[in-house]
Amino acid sequence: MTTVDLEAPARASSTPALPDTLSVRGARVHNLRGVDLDLPHRSLIVFTGVSGSGKSSLAFDTIYAEAQRRQVQSMTSFARQFMNEMEKPDVDRLDGLCSAVAVDQRSSASRNPRSTVGTVTEVYDLMRVLWATVGSGHCTDCAAALVDRACPAGHDTALPDLTGPAFSFNLPFGRCPACLGLGSTREIDPALVVPDESRSIDEGAVAPWRNAPAERAAAVAVVERAGRSTAVPWRTLPSDLRETLLHGVGGSGADGVAEDRGQAAAGRLPGVIPWLERRRASAGEGAADPAEPYLRTVACPDCAGARLNPAQAAVRVGGLGIAEACALPVADALRFFAGLTVGDRDRRVIEQAVIEITDRLTFLIKVGLGYLTLGRTARTLSGGEAQRIRLAGQLGTRLFGLLYVLDEPTVGLHPEDTAALITTLRGLRDLGNTLIVVEHDHAVIRAADRMVELGPAAGELGGRLMFAGTAEELLVDDDSLTGRFLRDPGGATARPGGVPRTRRTPGPGRELVVRGARANNLRDVDVTLPLGMLVAVSGVSGAGKSTLVDEILCRAADRALGGDAPPPGDHDEVLGLASIDRVIRVDQSPIGRSARSTPATYTGILDTVRKVFAQTDEARRRGFKPGRFSFNSPGGRCAACSGDGTVRVEMGFLPDVFLPCDVCHGARFDDATLAVRHRGRSIADVLAMSVDEAAEFFADLGAAARPLRVLAEVGLGYLRLGQPGNTLSGGEAQRIKLANELQRRPGRHTLYLLDEPTTGLHSSDVARLAGVLHDLVAAGHSVVAVSHSMEVVAAADWVVDLGPGGGADGGLVVAEGTPEAVAAGDGATARHLRGLLRG
Repeated sequence: MTTVDLEAPARASSTPALPDTLSVRGARVHNLRGVDLDLPHRSLIVFTGVSGSGKSSLAFDTIYAEAQRRQVQSMTSFARQFMNEMEKPDVDRLDGLCSAVAVDQRSSASRNPRSTVGTVTEVYDLMRVLWATVGSGHCTDCAAALVDRACPAGHDTALPDLTGPAFSFNLPFGRCPACLGLGSTREIDPALVVPDESRSIDEGAVAPWRNAPAERAAAVAVVERAGRSTAVPWRTLPSDLRETLLHGVGGSGADGVAEDRGQAAAGRLPGVIPWLERRRASAGEGAADPAEPYLRTVACPDCAGARLNPAQAAVRVGGLGIAEACALPVADALRFFAGLTVGDRDRRVIEQAVIEITDRLTFLIKVGLGYLTLGRTARTLSGGEAQRIRLAGQLGTRLFGLLYVLDEPTVGLHPEDTAALITTLRGLRDLGNTLIVVEHDHAVIRAADRMVELGPAAGELGGRLMFAGTAEELLVDDDSLTGRFLRDPGGATARPGGVPRTRRTPGPGRELVVRGARANNLRDVDVTLPLGMLVAVSGVSGAGKSTLVDEILCRAADRALGGDAPPPGDHDEVLGLASIDRVIRVDQSPIGRSARSTPATYTGILDTVRKVFAQTDEARRRGFKPGRFSFNSPGGRCAACSGDGTVRVEMGFLPDVFLPCDVCHGARFDDATLAVRHRGRSIADVLAMSVDEAAEFFADLGAAARPLRVLAEVGLGYLRLGQPGNTLSGGEAQRIKLANELQRRPGRHTLYLLDEPTTGLHSSDVARLAGVLHDLVAAGHSVVAVSHSMEVVAAADWVVDLGPGGGADGGLVVAEGTPEAVAAGDGATARHLRGLLRG
């Protein structure tokens, strides 16, 4: 008899080692041209190249997408039955793939109004345990420490509930009932409410600012009953109605309010909020509600932004309430928790929680976010900040053998802070992970173990592997565009051909002066911003740049010109606003709330194209009007997907995926509409064109040719006309808005305010963008750009540098003047600027 030793194979074989190489063969996703590439595992790998060259297509849409698809396949059949089969990327083979984590700017941002930096990082959860365990209650009247749960002065104070849930502003146990734990409420600007409340909204219950009446009581909502309006104090509104006002459509009170119009309802104020009803009626059409801008968000008058009820807010640890601790910048919070002293018994109880808190705060500092406060609302974070918060969370897991795919983690970082980020990335690598980073920053490129450059250009002219090797090899590669800019960083600050730009000089009396700026961390500073110039506002992260430009200058200018912006941040005055006719803030917010907003719709190109198709012989024969060629209205769009071209598939605990519609296969329109052709192309074919391709196709159509040309000028020639707005990066959305302004005919003096306009741009594209901004100035306008890019700072006419540090260490004017004058001084910006400027 032969005996089979079932254990022998296991003993004979050793544990297989992790693969050393990630191998890509024949990648053809989007514009990729059959890319073959071998990437070493456990390395820091940077993908670079001009905007639209195929970096994200290779990193996210090929490598990460296939890793995610295989992860779903590895699940049980029971789990997979709730998920649609994910489409395999167009690639011949991917070997050596491991579990992957995508850390990009879009998916990292939370839109929940109750999410904060503390809750997203789970530091606040640990703090709740801390305050519930060792916190001491204080009287809500005299602030004296409670003795035996009573005020020593005899005040009748509420006894705090010392449990973890009682400190959560997401649950009703301890949150402020007035604002439902949001820390803010909605109000109608008192200057916009007419005294005669017998009028309806349409009859003028809400007035233009020019007809503003005397000051009215704040914190009100305008509610309409049977065609008549009433200003109702916020705190008297039922909680479900407040929930609807705070969150918009979809809250627990939204349907109830509409149903109870003009009728009494038990426990609820009868009536309908007009702006909400109009918003519901226009859902899906992308229409802006005319009454909505009158609502503004202000600090809750009951809790002053603390989010908790008075009893919970008065519980203290180390002398601070939990809301006061959340108001500290992360760097200060770390010092607070590291120096926390409690009794021996309490120390043993909270020791582990304090260690976890300090670890997480340390990781936030490592990724350059020490200036943020734990109470900062998550939806106010930039894409780069949200991404780095998630990156800090990954540091805490200490996992190895993973593939991390990151999208420009340096967005919003001053070069001074990039070194700490690089150390963080290397730390993840040294744990045994592989990092693929899509990046343009020169310091990150130089720090990479391996460089991959795609190109040579964007869109159809890109998608080829131009270089794969070390950063040292890239520097001496004459065919590499990135290598040329690494060797000559000053090339991005010059006009095409390498000619240095001529600095403009401030004109007498043509300037904006902000006096006594004290909002947030600004320290009573006076700032001069010359008009008729490109002005760069620089400084390390958290220095006060956005506070100065967005919260003070932008709001003050908008209000002075008749707008309804929120009240500006604390300052004395802004002089010189009479010299401008309008103010435009070009930020990185999406160009639309859904996939229906595209470059073609936002810039008006599609309106012109629809008219062209409606004038064809086939369209006239069928009786098709321009509306037939719109995917935003019924008639010609695909009925199955309502013109989206995709269907959303919920993936449970994985990110949702969007699959092509089974009926139109992504074309958005029905067969009859697609049968209409202009020069052999259908409306779907046109939407699939890149900007560059469409510019050539419609070269003789002036109404479309100009906006297409301007889109190409701002570096977006690779974008498809029909690309869904929710797939665009913040930088792409911002440049589309900028192009929309540039295509307007020269007119009134406009002040353009930009926030990090180089996001997503290669150095060669930055040079082009700088030229576009100078063209705006040459047309008689003024441009103020908040930027960490030294290339933009060097190309500016005037620089205002804030600092010297971030948070409490910032808020001062470090230097003002030409880039050369700023570079001659001290400070972080001066050090990095000196190496960029030509002599």
